[in-house]
Amino acid sequence: MSLADSLSLNPGSRRARRLEDVNPEDFAWSIPIMRAGYAGRGLVYLVVAGVSLWSILHGGQAEGTSEAMQSLQGGWGTAVIVLIALGMFAYAIWRLVDCIWDLEAYGRGAKGLVARVGMLVTGAAHLGIGGLAVTLLIGRSGGSSGRQMLDTVLQNPGGQLAVGVAGLLTIGAGGYYLHKALTEEYRDHLRANSVTTHMNGALKAGLAAQGVVIGIIGMLVCYAALQANASEAGGLGSAFDWLQGQVYGRVLVGMLCLGLLGFALFCFVNAGYRIIPKAADRGIESVGARLRQAARDAAI
Repeated sequence: MSLADSLSLNPGSRRARRLEDVNPEDFAWSIPIMRAGYAGRGLVYLVVAGVSLWSILHGGQAEGTSEAMQSLQGGWGTAVIVLIALGMFAYAIWRLVDCIWDLEAYGRGAKGLVARVGMLVTGAAHLGIGGLAVTLLIGRSGGSSGRQMLDTVLQNPGGQLAVGVAGLLTIGAGGYYLHKALTEEYRDHLRANSVTTHMNGALKAGLAAQGVVIGIIGMLVCYAALQANASEAGGLGSAFDWLQGQVYGRVLVGMLCLGLLGFALFCFVNAGYRIIPKAADRGIESVGARLRQAARDAAI
């Protein structure tokens, strides 16, 4: 099976042609960075969703990223925060490396540039989480820095428009996660084995939950732009607070936390089995390719 078949690429497409003459050994160095990055990302969501569920079950409320990490300070929790910081820096480096070396073979066209800029944006966001972990380790609180930055932007001419556009783009990113969950296109980026084949329900739910969270955050950013009030926006904690205020809010937040545990699993599975196109051995079989072949065999 060719790499183009595994990734559901048209053999005559530009992306497939970009991969034809690539030697996977030239990019094998990127695999450990990718693994560390996705593992760190998974750890963040495992901590946030786990702490939030524990709090809800004991009569409390769901916690944002900063609050969840603050609850870990001391003892083994400090070691977890260190791992989160290292993982977030690794993920930021992975996104930068992925963009510069075009490891997904997206090219320099308009679509490819959008995808690669998106890598830099997500890398910067996770770099911020890594920085937050470091501030907690040195005994400082950095939880309000993002809101202060947003307030500064809103006070400048054109700031509301810029923030509004950022909010719409964030909503679009949430929609992209939901689209990936519905179409299951992520299965073309995972090696086929018993883990990736039989955990699809949890992986799909996790991606959908991440899409919902990002969509809510984007909506809150848009509302902050309309009100010219940075306090209306926020990250994961603000998304939990907004959802908590809806009908059956506590149940919805609990369900969302369960979904985010699924996204943590999605990140860990990617850490172990994600296919990096330019670093992939030729003939590798993805989950999507295996399922398509099984469908063809059944139809014969």
